[in-house]
Amino acid sequence: MEVRFVGSYTSSSLPPPGLPEIAVGGRSNVGKSSFVNCLIGRRGMARVSSTPGRTRMLNLFQCDESFMLVDLPGYGYSKAPRGEQQRWARDVDAYLSARETLRGVILIGDIRHFPTRSDLGAIEWLGGLSRPVLVVLTKADKLGRGAVKGRISDISGMLSGISVQCQVFSARTGLGRKEVRSWIDKTVTG
Repeated sequence: MEVRFVGSYTSSSLPPPGLPEIAVGGRSNVGKSSFVNCLIGRRGMARVSSTPGRTRMLNLFQCDESFMLVDLPGYGYSKAPRGEQQRWARDVDAYLSARETLRGVILIGDIRHFPTRSDLGAIEWLGGLSRPVLVVLTKADKLGRGAVKGRISDISGMLSGISVQCQVFSARTGLGRKEVRSWIDKTVTG
């Protein structure tokens, strides 16, 4: 995949709408940047940090001249000041609510800890946007096959009645990468 970093923006400074967009969101420190890097096949394109809250703006990546991947600031725990976290939340809300080229949202969650109360709130809110939502359960490599199946069953039960799809993923092994790309392709062209 040919990928180009476009830039970092607030919701009010975004470039004019153009290509279809897929947003990537989730709690701070669940592996959003690792997910983006694995998905696009370029280590280090999105900065990976062990400190929660490093993504502070909307980061745009143009992929294959066909769509934009938008890495959103995380929600939940962060060492950033409260006022800055509130600005991120306003930016994400404004972007997700009004961006006309947004086609779908990928919500990242750590399979070992998903869903938290804030994850469920995000899913409920995203469901009101009338756009496809894919829940990507990262860090599947940290569990055995049986434990992954058990977690999927538990999570599916918790999300029953909510219109989202789930996909197991590992940035370390590439598990689920092809399926996520397929979902993006269908969502962008759909």
